[in-house]
Amino acid sequence: MREKTLQCILSFHNTVDALQMEKLGKEKDLPGRLIPLPSVISAGCGLAWSTALENRESTLAACKEAGLEPSAVHEILF
Repeated sequence: MREKTLQCILSFHNTVDALQMEKLGKEKDLPGRLIPLPSVISAGCGLAWSTALENRESTLAACKEAGLEPSAVHEILF
């Protein structure tokens, strides 16, 4: 079984925003991936971006630069 680590999870208002995040991640070579929204988070679309906690600031900066606003940013064991 894989050891759980603290992850930065970005949730989004809708699926379009989540898919834009996935596209941005590929374009900017951001570490992370699109995942189903963890059950401990209740948010809009059911998809979220997961990345290591140390990538939080660079990921949020890339989102801001692209005009993409997550609905919330969470830190959870995942």
